Amino acid sequence: MWVVLQLVIGLVLLVVGAEWLVRGASRLAQAFGVSPLVIGLTVVAFGTSAPELAVSAFASFQGNADIALGNVVGSNIFNVLIILGISAVVMPLVVHTQLIRLDVPLMITVSGLVYVLALDGSISRLEGIGLFVGIILYTWLLIYLSRRETKEAQAEFSSNSPEIAPRKFGLWIDLFIIVAGLAALMVGSKFLIDSSTEIARALGISELIIGLTIVAAGTSLPELATSVVAAYRGQRDIAVGNVVGSNIFNILSVLGLSAILGQHGVAVSATALNFDIPVMIAVAVMCFPVLYTGYIISRGNGLLFLGYYVAYVTYLILQQYQLPVLDTFKNAMLWFVIPPTVATILALAVWQWRKNRVAA
Repeated sequence: MWVVLQLVIGLVLLVVGAEWLVRGASRLAQAFGVSPLVIGLTVVAFGTSAPELAVSAFASFQGNADIALGNVVGSNIFNVLIILGISAVVMPLVVHTQLIRLDVPLMITVSGLVYVLALDGSISRLEGIGLFVGIILYTWLLIYLSRRETKEAQAEFSSNSPEIAPRKFGLWIDLFIIVAGLAALMVGSKFLIDSSTEIARALGISELIIGLTIVAAGTSLPELATSVVAAYRGQRDIAVGNVVGSNIFNILSVLGLSAILGQHGVAVSATALNFDIPVMIAVAVMCFPVLYTGYIISRGNGLLFLGYYVAYVTYLILQQYQLPVLDTFKNAMLWFVIPPTVATILALAVWQWRKNRVAA
């Protein structure tokens, strides 16, 4: 009975925490004249990535490199395919041009950097320090660019946020709401992970399925709750910025700090190098043409993302158990699903590029 109650409490805390975090971050953006996009890329994204940071850093310190690396790679895949997917289904997401020009290309770059650093079988402490310095420079750059925005751009951002009247002690109240929202998200995600895992085991679901679904996605629940609530409330810059910012934060900060704390950095298995990291890179790359095409993530794009995550998890399960249908499934994906999808997305992106050139 307590397990079911814990599950309900976890869900409630996630929803309430996400609501508080979005509300507080929106007010803070207006108070400091910083765009909701930058708030989403920094305060919200970094805050909701706290579970990944805690899990990976602790795992690396304890010598569990697979957990540290797998948590980052798995969370980044989950963030794009599930969180953006669900958020777009809830409300089509209009994408700000800064994401196309700076943040998404940076997400692709750092994702590829992980592969390069991992080619020797590990990410060393020195490389971890380099990654961690990167998150400091990225945060500074975002704040600097936000301060240089024109009044017209600020007005565009403000149009996505409801007008909020000044309040006495408003700044401290907003900071308290953000901290309370983050705390609720952390506690709620822990409750939900623990209760769901216990229920799954009681129902006889294998440890593999638990690891691939509940545990792997568990640390991304704050991002999921926050982005969905932000999309529903019309804070679409925060919804998209949260995902992109979280992915950048996961690589530069979470993986960087994990490599620093690990006795020998973070070891990278051959499986992660040959499959999971390339999938993470492919998912990041797929974001660019999707976002570039009309600067919107449509409901159709959202359903496409969700479908690919189901295919990804299905492949992992089939591969783990070496089921007879593995080769058939792999061939179907490689020859009949992925090529038409890639061709369609690229064709639309080229069409949008030509349209933009004509308009210019």
